[in-house]
Amino acid sequence: MPDISARETQTINRIAWRILPLATLCYLGAYIDRQNIGFAKLQMAADLHISETVFASGASLFFIGYMIFEVPSNMLLHKFGASRWIARIGLSWGIITILLAFTKSTLMFYVLRFLLGTAEAGLYPGIIYYLSLWFPAQHRVRMMGYFTLASSVGNMLSGPLCGWLLSQHGFASLAGWQIIFLVTGIFPTILAVLVFFFLPERPETQTFLDNTEKKWLIDTLEAERQHVLQRDTRHANPLSAIFDIRVMELAVCFMLISIASYGLSYWLPSLVNNFGVSYMTNGFLNAIPYLLGTLALIFLVPAVRKGDRPLYAMLAASALGTLCFALSVFMHDNVSRFFLLSLGGPCIYILLPCLWVLPSRFLKDAKAAVGIATITSVGGFGAFLGQNLVAWTRYWSGSPDLPMLVPAAACLILFLMIFKMISSTRKNQI
Repeated sequence: MPDISARETQTINRIAWRILPLATLCYLGAYIDRQNIGFAKLQMAADLHISETVFASGASLFFIGYMIFEVPSNMLLHKFGASRWIARIGLSWGIITILLAFTKSTLMFYVLRFLLGTAEAGLYPGIIYYLSLWFPAQHRVRMMGYFTLASSVGNMLSGPLCGWLLSQHGFASLAGWQIIFLVTGIFPTILAVLVFFFLPERPETQTFLDNTEKKWLIDTLEAERQHVLQRDTRHANPLSAIFDIRVMELAVCFMLISIASYGLSYWLPSLVNNFGVSYMTNGFLNAIPYLLGTLALIFLVPAVRKGDRPLYAMLAASALGTLCFALSVFMHDNVSRFFLLSLGGPCIYILLPCLWVLPSRFLKDAKAAVGIATITSVGGFGAFLGQNLVAWTRYWSGSPDLPMLVPAAACLILFLMIFKMISSTRKNQI
């Protein structure tokens, strides 16, 4: 048994080193691309002569395009393979991001943001589905934790990067917001080339594993697949996953996480800007919550990978997030307010890897691709709501602090949903 366990660990680590760096780079690039709009807004809205709420509506159109094309994109990834389809996603999203640097009107901004979401649709659920083809269930939480690191690191890096790029206003006769879009658009086009040539497809066709390792991996994944298929005999059509009540519950959970996440990340640069700091300082302050999120993913998530621990971790994280975001509204000094937001941010990142181990417990093959895409599609609507709700809360209240009630409310509802899931799980076990 010790030899088998050691061999298994060696195999999983070899796979992780082979595919996770490139997969996480793609997700990191996506998060930098999603956060750049919060910093670009600090100059771009004034240059285009549009209001806070109009800009938020245009920025959030990204998620409408993303939501509409999420399921079709993931089905095409299942058909054509990860390397080809993710490369297509990276190339198209990079080109459209670069075009955003030359936005001349509100209409052009709206159209490009919608097209950007359409281009990037399928990346996140596609990679999650792709990882399920490589990692057995007992290793999936840990690997999803490492993968989710890309989102927190992406947010952590995007703050200082976008703050510095914004401060380069006037370089080559370009505004700072234009430089942001140019630089963050070049990165995914480079990634597209790397993915096309170096991201491996299914285990069956690879040579970096020896025959023993490959046989163990394929047999383990196939046994898990058969176990799920034997329990799910109701529908053979992959599209039936869309209407699965378990998929719908997880979709609403992800929507709430997205409301909290994008509400915070979109509004945080504006809130910190009210502190009266420079663009560079703003960027580095914005990195702090995501640095703490990165540490939480590294040290906390691996401890909750077994059994129902992911659900209990989600319960605790949503409770703490509710408390931190709500209390930040009532703090009257910047230090206390920012301290609470810095504690609330990591709670969101603990939620993500715990959530994404749940679909693979009852979905496999094409149904997994459709189910995961459905969850992220609804989550895209949550991101759309998050960005608009914080902007409208600011508009109607006149307060720069009250928008943080939006992630607080999302975490509270999520807490109640997770509590219900745990209660149902306990009843089924009795």
